[in-house]
Amino acid sequence: QVQLVESGGGVVQPGGSLRLSCAASGSTGTNYVMGWFRQAPGKEREFVAVISWRGNLYLSDSVKGRFTISADNAKNTVYLQMNSLKPEDTAVYYCASAPRIATSPHVYDNWGQGTQVTVSS
Repeated sequence: QVQLVESGGGVVQPGGSLRLSCAASGSTGTNYVMGWFRQAPGKEREFVAVISWRGNLYLSDSVKGRFTISADNAKNTVYLQMNSLKPEDTAVYYCASAPRIATSPHVYDNWGQGTQVTVSS
């Protein structure tokens, strides 16, 4: 079982930046990937980014060019650097692990508790 703990959320003005962290503990397996999703009130959970521990990564079109995902294998931690934030980025952000790269939340079998990101002036 993998435990995932997110941190780094908060309130930021439009155009600002935040970095989210997701610390993983327990047995992850070298083939597992780590993803970020977000969910705004009244909306479905939306894929944001995913990275494998080998460094393969994929970002959704809605955040490409503004967000980056990276991993520190030594710390078992994945980061989501969010720049040029927009009000529509406001959501609860979740990290999750999966046995393969995927954009569907149904493939992910371990989830963190989520961290709130609010973009507002």
